[in-house]
Amino acid sequence: MADNIFKRIVTSLGIVFVAGIIIFLFPDWAFCLLVVLFIGFSLYEFFSTVEKRDLFVYKYFGIVAGTIIPIAIYLHLGEGHANLEPFFIVIACLFTFVLQFARKENTNDHLVSIAVTLFALFYISWFFSFFIKIKYLPYGARLVSFLIIVTKMGDIGAYFVGNKFGKNPLISRISPRKTKEGAFGGLVFSVVSAVLCKLFLIDFSYYHAVLLGFLLGIIGQVGDLAESLFKRDFAVKDSGKRLPGLGGVLDVIDSLLFTAPIFYFYIKILLSPS
Repeated sequence: MADNIFKRIVTSLGIVFVAGIIIFLFPDWAFCLLVVLFIGFSLYEFFSTVEKRDLFVYKYFGIVAGTIIPIAIYLHLGEGHANLEPFFIVIACLFTFVLQFARKENTNDHLVSIAVTLFALFYISWFFSFFIKIKYLPYGARLVSFLIIVTKMGDIGAYFVGNKFGKNPLISRISPRKTKEGAFGGLVFSVVSAVLCKLFLIDFSYYHAVLLGFLLGIIGQVGDLAESLFKRDFAVKDSGKRLPGLGGVLDVIDSLLFTAPIFYFYIKILLSPS
């Protein structure tokens, strides 16, 4: 247990260090590349897990299509090209069907294969690509940092409070190790970190800081539970083993997949000048 916590801390600090340098010191194309790498590895882990249940997916087509989406967003926002994000999403959907037409074997899993592939493109690639959109907002590096800190502090709080005080399962059929006490601890960590970020990082009012702490804290736990639901269905503990103590890349970004788009629209709708 102690060894796993040590690995988790070391790996987390390494990710935070590299991500922080890229967010604040490197040009935007490097940040885009980081997002593409996270998406690519996460899609590979997701499709590989699906294949273990003997479900047919075009894994490498899905990975390529999924990594094109954030690149299209970067080229539009960073290089001033036309907005091709919707176009590539439509083309990816179209080719998913065309590839099914080209299959020679006579099977009854076409709908499942199409649904899983398109789901991965939206759930992993498109949702995580909102980080690029956030990065190009005014004070984008600070906003990205705020989002990551508040969301991941919720994960940290849920983990440690749940391990120390957890007694009542949150949703045992999805994740028997997650507890109500852990969920509450995670929410408190998110709100506190949002208020601290307001003091040192972001010039939000306390009202928006607290509200975002609650919102991101809750949504982040929903994202974590969503991946637990998939892992439960596919009978796996982690999405991969690339990151010691943490599991796979998808295990790291799961709570961010929902908070990124919600945070982006919150900023655009409620905090941007009219």
